[in-house]
Order: sequence, then C-alpha cells, then structure tokens
Amino acid sequence: MHGTAAYMSPEQASGKPTDARSDIFSFGAVLYEMLSGQRAFQGGTLGATMAAVLRDEPRPLHAAPELVPIITRCLRKSPADRFQSMTEVKASLAAVRLGAAAPSIAVLPFANMSGDKEQEYFSDGLAEEIINALAQIPGLKVTARTSAFAFRGKEQDITRIAETLHVSTILEGSVRRAGNRIRVTAELINAADGFHIWSQRYDRQLEDVFAVQDEMAAAIAAALRVKLSVEPAAARRRTAAIPAYEAYLRGWHYVFNTTPESFSRAKQHLEQAIALDPGFALPYSALATAYFARAYFGLMPAHEAMPLVRRAAQKALDIDSSLPETQALLGFVAALYDYDWKLAEHYYQLAMGHEPVPLVVRFTYALNYLLVLGRPLDAAQQMALAVQDDPLNGRYHLALGLCLEASGKDGSEELRRAVELDDNNAFTFLNLGLINSSRRRIAEALAAAKHAYSLAPWSSRVIGLLAGILVLSGDRDRAQGLLDKLGSGEAYGAAHGLAIFHLLCSDIDRAADWVEKTIEQRDLSLLVWLRHPYAQPLRSSRHWPKLAKLMNLPPEAL
Repeated sequence: MHGTAAYMSPEQASGKPTDARSDIFSFGAVLYEMLSGQRAFQGGTLGATMAAVLRDEPRPLHAAPELVPIITRCLRKSPADRFQSMTEVKASLAAVRLGAAAPSIAVLPFANMSGDKEQEYFSDGLAEEIINALAQIPGLKVTARTSAFAFRGKEQDITRIAETLHVSTILEGSVRRAGNRIRVTAELINAADGFHIWSQRYDRQLEDVFAVQDEMAAAIAAALRVKLSVEPAAARRRTAAIPAYEAYLRGWHYVFNTTPESFSRAKQHLEQAIALDPGFALPYSALATAYFARAYFGLMPAHEAMPLVRRAAQKALDIDSSLPETQALLGFVAALYDYDWKLAEHYYQLAMGHEPVPLVVRFTYALNYLLVLGRPLDAAQQMALAVQDDPLNGRYHLALGLCLEASGKDGSEELRRAVELDDNNAFTFLNLGLINSSRRRIAEALAAAKHAYSLAPWSSRVIGLLAGILVLSGDRDRAQGLLDKLGSGEAYGAAHGLAIFHLLCSDIDRAADWVEKTIEQRDLSLLVWLRHPYAQPLRSSRHWPKLAKLMNLPPEAL
C-alpha cells in the first residue's frame, strides 16, 4: 500500500483493488483541502486517519455552491457513486462559472413612520413580502429575514452591514400609513460606495399594496440587471380582502413568541383573517405553525395540538397546494407525531422540490428528519446551506452545531456563534449544558444550565438538565427541590425532563422508562435529543431496540 493516508481512497486504505476512481477520490480530497484550508480526513495517527477515510464524512464544505456537489461526489465512499472518469470530472468543473459575483441584496426592516408602534407589523410584513418576492428572481442572492432584520434600530454604516451579510446592495425604506392610504419609500444602495442605484416613492390606496410589492421587485430586478420571474412572487399571497391580509400580518407578527398572551393574539388575528376571507391560504398555514410552536416548546400537549396543526395545514394546502412551508409542517407531524416515516419523506420531498428552497423548510428537514433518522452529516450539509443564506440566525447555527456534534465532529464553534447572536435563547444553553456534561466539563455545564433556567424556568427539559448537573456537582438538595417541580411526571413534558435527569445521572434503566413515557406523550423534541451525544449510553443499551420500535424507526436509523 502506497500513498499519503489523508488522500487515500477507502478501497486503497483497506487494501482492496483500485482503479482510476481511486484517483478521483484523492483528487476530491485535494480540492477539498484547497478550498477549506483543512484536510477532509484527519486523525492524530496514521491508523486514525485511515479509519476516518473508511468511516467518516468530511465536515460540510463552505465553498461556492456550484463546486460543493462536484467535490462531494468525488469523495463518495463507494467507487460506483463517484464520477467514473476524470473526463467526467473535467466536464463538470468546466461547466462551473465562478467569474463575477452574482448580484446580491439584503432588505432591511422598513421603518414604521406612522407614529404608532402597533403599526410595526405592517412595515415588517411589507419588507418580508419584498424579501419573498426577490427570492423568486433567478440569479439574485437574497439575505433571509432573520439576518437582515438583525440590524433593526442599530445605527450602522451600510458598507459594514453589507460586509457582515456578504451582499453587494442594500434596500432600505419606510412605510407611513394614514387611514386607507400608504406611502412607501424605498432606496437601493450600492454597498461599495454608498451611492443610490434606485429610489422610488409610492403613494397608494391600501388595496394597492400587492401592486407596490410587484412594482418594487420589478424595479430592483431591472436595476440589478437580473431577469424577473414571469409570475409575480406575491401572487400566491394575494387575497381580494385587504382586511384579511392585514389581520394575517398582525397574527404572523406574534406566531413565534412563546408567551401565552402572544399566542392568544396570534390565534385571534389569524382566525379573524380566516373569517374575513376563507379562501386565503396563509392564515391557515400560520395558525398551524402557531399550534406547532406551542407544542414543540412544551406549552401545549401534542395530543391536543397536532390534530389542530394537521387540520389547519391541510386546509391551507387544499386552497394552495404550492406552499412548501406547509408541506414541511405536515412532514414534521408525520415524522415526530405519527412516526410515519414514509409519509414524512413524501411531504419533505414535496417541500424540498421548490426552488428556491425556503430556509425554514431546509431547517426542519435537516433537524426533524435527516438528523432523527441518523443522517447527521446530511443534516449538517443542509444547515450549512441555511447558514450561508441567513448568517445571523442563531437558531440555524445552533442546529448546525447539533448536527456536527451528533456526527462525532466538533460543533462548538457553531454553538459559540449561536450564543453570540442570541444569548436569550434558553435552548441554546440547554444544549451547551448537555454537551459539556457529556464531556465531563461540569463547571461549564452548570453555568449553562443555570443560565437556561434563568431564561425558561417553566421548561421541564431545562429543569431536568439543571437537576442532573447539580447532582453531578454534589448539590443533591437543590436538585431534589427542582425535581419536585416535575411531580409524578404525568404533566406534558415532565417525563422528558425526568429522562434527561436520569441519563445525566447514568441511571439508564430509569431513563429508559421515562423515555417510553415521553414517547406516549409524543413530546415533539424527543427524537432530536435522542441523537444528542449525551444520549449515546441509552442508544447503546439493551433498552434501545424496544424504544426504537415504539417510534417505528427504520432499520437504517438504528
């Protein structure tokens, strides 16, 4: 056997016969290192490096999207899955055009000039609709809402914002509403020199809001010299009833806020939108999302919420079958509530078949399908693409870090970035606590758990985490006080908290009992946590086959 271990093909590393496809693997390893600055396969010793070649997949590659699938195919473990000749590799590389950077844009939140903070939902909604419209334009890179809106209320230089978001142009604007009239101003700015490329003011009746969105998208496309889609992106969001559209925007504004008051407001406005225009699909989809969020965060039993999610989502698709976010939501229900993996695959294939793929679809497909089925590297690749388009989204960095950790790779950099972007997310600190505890970094785990508890003292998962780490640090009295909050484990979510506690305390038998109870309750976050490194002792135990059967996991996911 001859060659450098890090660049050997799996067949060469295992002493099997080789052919030209082995050289293609080595070529892919060299390309990977050239673009990433690190080797695709690493180990502290020769044997560890060769084991990585045989067993591991490289970390997701942050490179031009046109190059990633080519290099990924070169590095397939099986020769039959690679390019079959260097001629094919050369042709694929020759087809890539990496010349001038594609036009790119970030839409900052539109300033609400109405003098009434309650009208912010409308200015935010309009900016989000412009983002959605621009995202449909082929060849235009559009920064996602979360990252673009991260600059709300911050006096920062346009050039610095563009550098942070990796875009060449910035759209900023304002909305003033008075009665049934709106005034929208918009300015497209070249980030390189700060000069205006295009600006426009629209004085219209409220019912013309959709026309304003389409006109603005067309003007921006012309200014950036990209071709506008034939069908206006806003078409699927239109409704003849403007009051219904307004009520939808109000409801959507509250959907992801987890307080009971916000959920009540979201539900009220969305049901009002449905009553005003029963043929408008988006309020049904948003209502399904609101119920889903309540259940996922442990604020509503899944057995109550999921039938409501399914009913509202199906109604939305009956009206408009082309809503990928709603298709993904039904995929989530099929996977983590019904444990029907074939049906989940069907819905996710529909949702992922849209171009461009909405980032929230990529997120749920990665975290709630690929990861839970034991494909963490595939999930990490999807999340790397999401982070590329939404670089300031803390949830996406958190998900990428979890996928990397689940694959046996170091996700600490992504988790650190998640904390930097949002230090008020209790579930980021929950994950930090679990990861540090699995590495026996008890002091760091305790600090993370305490912070998570300060942010979400109502969360059973957080209570179980903090109680378990307190036991590991020797404070059993305080741990017991926290466990008393979980009671007998009958309340929704409490069983999951007790499962976490017993896993941290290495009591695998009792942890398995509580996981079984959590499966009965259909705690929607369970399967994601079971792929976490801290749960490896349970997955390696005699209890796992029974638990996996209860969740109907396919053999390849075991």
